[in-house]
Amino acid sequence: MSFEWPWQYNFPPFFTLQPNVDTRQKQLAAWCSLALSYCRHHKLYTLDVMEAQESPVFNNKKIERKLSMEAIQVVFEELRKKGNLEWLDKNKSRCLVMWRRPEEWGKLIYQWVSKNGMVNSVFTLYELSSGDDTEGEEFHGLEEWMLMRSLQALQTEGKAEIITMDDGKGVKFF
Repeated sequence: MSFEWPWQYNFPPFFTLQPNVDTRQKQLAAWCSLALSYCRHHKLYTLDVMEAQESPVFNNKKIERKLSMEAIQVVFEELRKKGNLEWLDKNKSRCLVMWRRPEEWGKLIYQWVSKNGMVNSVFTLYELSSGDDTEGEEFHGLEEWMLMRSLQALQTEGKAEIITMDDGKGVKFF
């Protein structure tokens, strides 16, 4: 399935931050939505700021327009304010993109556990993110940092306990 670009993507002014406050707010909301949708479609969890400008998200070769580094930083800051982005370094050169928050991933994982009658079962992190049983589930292939945050959210809710095993970490669901 190919990614579906929003109509604004082929509209040249979309690639220039608009001076009018109301227009800019709508524009930033559209950019945030586009960036998250793109990352979700391609299962991207980390972005490099320098590479972002050449990424298809911010560079429409068809109309020969690309968002400036300055504008990309504004979009990333907006995503950070919304809780969808976290910087990996002080220089703000790499970031984690959370197109779904840890609590949402936790809910999906717990629904799968419940649906399959696996409450009171123990899983390794590998089994959850890469095991045969989770193939076809949306959380299959989830990066370990996000999986851990999701499980921590479930632990806070009393639905799981993260445990240390001989060969790494695991989780027991309640």
